[in-house]
Amino acid sequence: MLSREDQRRFDQITRQLRMSDPEFVARLGDTAATRRNRLAIVASLLLWASVPALTVIGGWAAGATSAALLGIAGVLALRARPW
Repeated sequence: MLSREDQRRFDQITRQLRMSDPEFVARLGDTAATRRNRLAIVASLLLWASVPALTVIGGWAAGATSAALLGIAGVLALRARPW
């Protein structure tokens, strides 16, 4: 844990780096965002894998509904992702 002064200085350095070299900061990436993206991909793959089981257990309506919702979520995720 950083002291208040160290945190203030760190924030100042990172702000200056973002202004002076935005390409470098973009290349570094946001590790928290990367982790969230990876978790979302794994969750969606598991949900897609469960669609056949939902279809068998709940019928075609449950399978079609979950597939449609997952498709919509995928489109929204692609639109939200910066390319």
